[in-house]
Amino acid sequence: MGRLIWFSQILCLSFMLLQFRVQSSSPSQSSLDSPAHLCRPEERSALLDFKSTANLVDFCSLFPPRPIIQTWNEGSDCCLWEGITCDKRNGHVTGLDLSNNCLEANLTTNSSLFRLEKLQSLNLAYNNFSYHNLSFGFDRWKSLTYLNLLSSGYMDGSLLFDGIFLLPKLVSLDLSYNYGLLLDNTKFQMLVHNLIELRFLILDFVDMSLVAPSSLLNLTSSLEYLSFRRCNLQGNFPNQVFQLPSLQLLDLSYNFGLGGNLPESNLSSTLEYLNLANTNFSGELPYSIGNLKLLKKLHLSSCQIYGLIPRSLANLTEIAQLDFSSNHLQGQIPDVFGKMHKLTDLSLDANNFDGEIPASIFNLTHLTFLSLSSNKLLGRVPSWLFSLPSLSYLDLQNNCLTGPIDHVEMPNLILQEVYLSNNEISGSIPSFFFDLVHLTRVHLSSNNLIGTITTDMLSKLVDLWDLDLSNNSLLSLSNNGTAVNNSFLPSLLSLTLSSCNVHKFPTFLRKAENLQQLDISKNNISGQIHKWEIEGMSSLQYLDLSYNFLTGIDLFAFKNLISVDLSSNLLQGSLPILSTAQDVSRLFISGNNLTGEIPSSYCNFTSLEVLVLANNRLGGKIPECLGNLSYLLILDLRMNKFLGRIPNFIVNDSFLLTLSLNGNQLEGILPRSLVNYKWLEILDVGNNNLNDTFPHWLGVLPLLKVLILRSNQFHGAISNSMPASYFLQLRIIDVAQNDFMGLLPNNYFKILKGMRDVVPADKVKLEYIDDHTRCLRDGRCRNIYEDSVKVVMKGSERELVRILKIFTTIDFSANQFQGPIPDELGELNSLLLLNLSHNSLNGQIPSSLEKLAELESLDLSSNKLEGRIPEQLTKLTFLSVLNLSHNELVGHIPEGKQFNTFSNDSYIGNSRLCGFPLTKKCIPRPPSPQFDEEDDSTTVFEWKFALAGYGCGLVLGLSLGYIVFTTGKPWWVVKKVEKYQQKLVGMCNQSHKQRKTQKPNQRS
Repeated sequence: MGRLIWFSQILCLSFMLLQFRVQSSSPSQSSLDSPAHLCRPEERSALLDFKSTANLVDFCSLFPPRPIIQTWNEGSDCCLWEGITCDKRNGHVTGLDLSNNCLEANLTTNSSLFRLEKLQSLNLAYNNFSYHNLSFGFDRWKSLTYLNLLSSGYMDGSLLFDGIFLLPKLVSLDLSYNYGLLLDNTKFQMLVHNLIELRFLILDFVDMSLVAPSSLLNLTSSLEYLSFRRCNLQGNFPNQVFQLPSLQLLDLSYNFGLGGNLPESNLSSTLEYLNLANTNFSGELPYSIGNLKLLKKLHLSSCQIYGLIPRSLANLTEIAQLDFSSNHLQGQIPDVFGKMHKLTDLSLDANNFDGEIPASIFNLTHLTFLSLSSNKLLGRVPSWLFSLPSLSYLDLQNNCLTGPIDHVEMPNLILQEVYLSNNEISGSIPSFFFDLVHLTRVHLSSNNLIGTITTDMLSKLVDLWDLDLSNNSLLSLSNNGTAVNNSFLPSLLSLTLSSCNVHKFPTFLRKAENLQQLDISKNNISGQIHKWEIEGMSSLQYLDLSYNFLTGIDLFAFKNLISVDLSSNLLQGSLPILSTAQDVSRLFISGNNLTGEIPSSYCNFTSLEVLVLANNRLGGKIPECLGNLSYLLILDLRMNKFLGRIPNFIVNDSFLLTLSLNGNQLEGILPRSLVNYKWLEILDVGNNNLNDTFPHWLGVLPLLKVLILRSNQFHGAISNSMPASYFLQLRIIDVAQNDFMGLLPNNYFKILKGMRDVVPADKVKLEYIDDHTRCLRDGRCRNIYEDSVKVVMKGSERELVRILKIFTTIDFSANQFQGPIPDELGELNSLLLLNLSHNSLNGQIPSSLEKLAELESLDLSSNKLEGRIPEQLTKLTFLSVLNLSHNELVGHIPEGKQFNTFSNDSYIGNSRLCGFPLTKKCIPRPPSPQFDEEDDSTTVFEWKFALAGYGCGLVLGLSLGYIVFTTGKPWWVVKKVEKYQQKLVGMCNQSHKQRKTQKPNQRS
């Protein structure tokens, strides 16, 4: 957010300088130099007529309006009116500046403004005009040189450009920020052909998707300012534009489809501002970039620039702002930046720089902004960085910096923001940090910091509003120190101390009256938090005390809470009572020892989005009034003792995404009102006493991805004639341990399109079904909830704490299904887990299962399957779990690839099977063409295929990386998780020790 504001300020400043430059160079003189009563009556009349047709609107820009038009009156000289410039010799109005007046008017050919025929400069920026049929009016402005219509209302693009073509003397044209204005290739070529005097052309946010970049070759050589910011330009940008002899400003930023390379030579030596940020420009930085000796601002962030930084960059002695962030630059940061003595802003973050931070940066006495984050920088944090006299922003997070930070005798006291998170910094926080009295944001999380922070240390930081010290397992906070007064930390809004070494609730925070967000999760705070310890926190909105050892807290004392997380503590008794005056939207109290019923007062929180009460001992009936909470997204009541029926919720424009009732004592049928939850993604009612038939009617829910019915009393057949539009996005279905019977529904498997053609895990950014992201008021965004379900592997139930969108499973085990396994299952080519065990299935294992190329777990045990194991199953190279035990299979066990890794347990209970790994040998048979004749096919062990399955079984490995195992951790899962974690995180340096992981929960 800070970077966006920074760039916006730069852009606005550029516009202001541009307007000043053009207007100051105009031949017109200020109205202050004009003699009295100079204004021509017909032009004063034209201006007053325009005033009578214009209205003021409430909002037209981000800047405070200045409605100068209201000061115009008939009895005075119009040359003395604000916004008017006249020629002092003949009294003609030559300049009209109505910018940011918040005026609303309809400008047509008959507009009185066209009667100002000597007009040379017109600025209508930031108004709300409608432009219609203007092409016949512009020809009256033959002398117009400056035209600014920036963000000034609705424009009929075709007619507008036809009119602009009639302005042959136009020097400056600004049509930027007029959303919806379309400029095609023909109009653009006519524009540059007719306006041969043009020196300033600004078309930011004008749609130029139909303009060929080659048309830019016709731009006049006198062009000085060219800005096409976010214009949707596509294709390769012509290098010749970089060589225009008078070019001073070139801004092509945020044209994501625009590419090319910086030319190797002949870059315009007059360039002062070059911005190619967020484009597709690629290649190495040319040595010729050092020839831009007048360059003051260079922005190449988020491009495809790679390689080393050329040493010729040292020639840019006038540079003030330089941004190479989010590219692929590498090597050590060269000392050339130390020669840019006028540099104020340096951004090299999100590249591949390594080595130490060069000492030459200490020469940059004007540097205010330094960002080197997200690289592979080594060594210690240089203490001299905190002595740079002008530095206010320092970001070194996400590197490999080590060691303690040395003390600084005379630190820079204007430093405001410091980000050092995710490094290996050790030792205590230097004492000089607490002398930086103007600090506003400090992030030191995920390091190896030690020591104790006291109130004395914090008391000087009167401007501090965001402090993050989380994930420093040996860093503690003390209530000891000088007694704090009522102005203690007066600006503090957010304090994050998760996964530290805090043993007591920081009672001194009750004096931080403006504190809004407090996270002390994953610490060692025990006992009761009393009312007197928190009663001063009247502004607190976000409170996270999860994963501690709390036995009680009086939430009623908080009056403005929005989000509360007390999960995984030792809370007992009834659910905490909250004040109905609170606007609570998220309430997490899972994993405690709470008893009793859900208070009816919870139904009064009309803004409630998330209610998570799982893993307690709550009982009674689920209140029907919860259905009245129209903003509720997540309702998680798993693993409690709720009784009775699932309420027939009253649905009123519900946005419910997740309903999880697993592990209770609910009975009866599924309420048919669930069909009204059009946004429902996850429905988990497993492990209850529900008695119903298969809920085929849920198929109409367009977003349903997870359906868990396991361990209930569902019965009957599953319909084989559901519409093809049902269950289109279903990725997980679990009906295990019920009383379903009949044939497996082959037509039902045909409609499960969510299990077909899913992009593999190694080719897609990993996303989760439960990506319910919300942003806090400080600009930081986080996921508000993590869905979880239980899956069965190797006969044991394990919990997926987060569900990957590519995780697809079918579990129909432990029912009374009969007949053959349908061939249609083989069409679900993205399926990862298939469990049909403990039924009465017969016939042969279909060879069509070979098409399940992503399959990692297959359980067909405890059925009546017969015949041979299909050789085609050896093609399943990701298969890590196989259970075919207790069937009536015969013949030779296939060999090769993953089949050489399975143990006896995969096949026991099939008395007529033989071959590896069983001790029962097979009668010799002709050699398989798959192996050399000299190989012993009963003992061959192809490790390269075994490793392919174990190492590449990515999705189960990733998903089970978030699994809470109830029966221990299988070694094959652990290996895959470790391998993928290394791939994601990487090593800063192979010789550098692996980054420490987050402090584990003490009771996990």
